[in-house]
Amino acid sequence: MRISHEAIYQALYIQGRGGLRCELVACLRTGRALRVPRARTRGRGKKFVTDEVKIGQRPAEAEDRAVPRHWEGDLIIGLNRSAIGTLVERTTRFTMLLHLPPMPGHGDGPRVKNGPPLAGHGAEAVRDAVAATITTLPGQLRKSLTWGQGAEMAQRAQLRIDTGLQIYFADPHSPWQRGTNENTNGLLRQYFPKGTDLSRHSRNDLDAVAAALNGRPARHSDGELPQKPSTSIYSHCREPMLQCPPLNLSNTHPPRSPKPAGQQG
Repeated sequence: MRISHEAIYQALYIQGRGGLRCELVACLRTGRALRVPRARTRGRGKKFVTDEVKIGQRPAEAEDRAVPRHWEGDLIIGLNRSAIGTLVERTTRFTMLLHLPPMPGHGDGPRVKNGPPLAGHGAEAVRDAVAATITTLPGQLRKSLTWGQGAEMAQRAQLRIDTGLQIYFADPHSPWQRGTNENTNGLLRQYFPKGTDLSRHSRNDLDAVAAALNGRPARHSDGELPQKPSTSIYSHCREPMLQCPPLNLSNTHPPRSPKPAGQQG
């Protein structure tokens, strides 16, 4: 007997409402109770995303994760339209964070429709932040970047010229196509909770969080614990991160280590 993953999800979610029962929601790390079936996401997309740059055109070597040079990226959004950019390498899960401070004039008055992107994560700001960050790596470690179809990547052509990265876009509303990045964003929410102002975090704060994330053990789907990048190909670019001060972010609640067996308290 064979059963599809969609049938399993339908058995878990309440049919007709697309929601989980209250007792199941309490067990979820994200607390997300609603779900949209994947079949509904087909046929949506942005006009600036052409067929040549869709995820189906990405090299096969990016899929098998054999060579560490293919990246996934995204933005995490906070209060007052603040944002932090994330870059995650698919093979090693090495993470780099983009500092996207608001531009002068942001928050000084009502938002102007079709006005300049003062929040700091417009297409030009994201292009410059990605280029400044990714070019700290050797050229052989930056082959491709897969992003969602957000307007912040509208400057993809210039970004390709500046960095040599081939830019590919995931299908709309298909986060599983950037699963490595989505999982990393979930971990980052432990340091940058939803509903908080992300613009208050400095460049040093972001480097410290990236260092903490890159230093934690990561078990892959094959059950093996991979060698961390700090002792391999990324050692030269992790040194500045290791010199950052200890994390001291408000509203930060990293997971606690379990107590040894038999310890009371």
